[in-house]
Amino acid sequence: MANTRSAEKNIRKTKVRTLRNQAGKSRVRTFRKRVISAIEKGDLKLAEQELSLFSSVADKAGKVSLLHKNTVNRLKSRMALRLKKAAAPPAAI
Repeated sequence: MANTRSAEKNIRKTKVRTLRNQAGKSRVRTFRKRVISAIEKGDLKLAEQELSLFSSVADKAGKVSLLHKNTVNRLKSRMALRLKKAAAPPAAI
């Protein structure tokens, strides 16, 4: 329990920041799922558009340190690689 006014204010600030961070991370996850869904459906044109949107959302999350910049780059790289594999013709066996 907070003993001072400043401690009470810090608790309020923490709650607001936690909610904002949860919303931002959820947004990144949602856009990531949209890319994956489009790739699984086989709609590569839609997947490219979704990848572009995902990259934008992820970059914004990295810019405000919601996610580490290397994490953002790793996620974007994996999504791009996944799209590239889906677009490639199947290999002959």
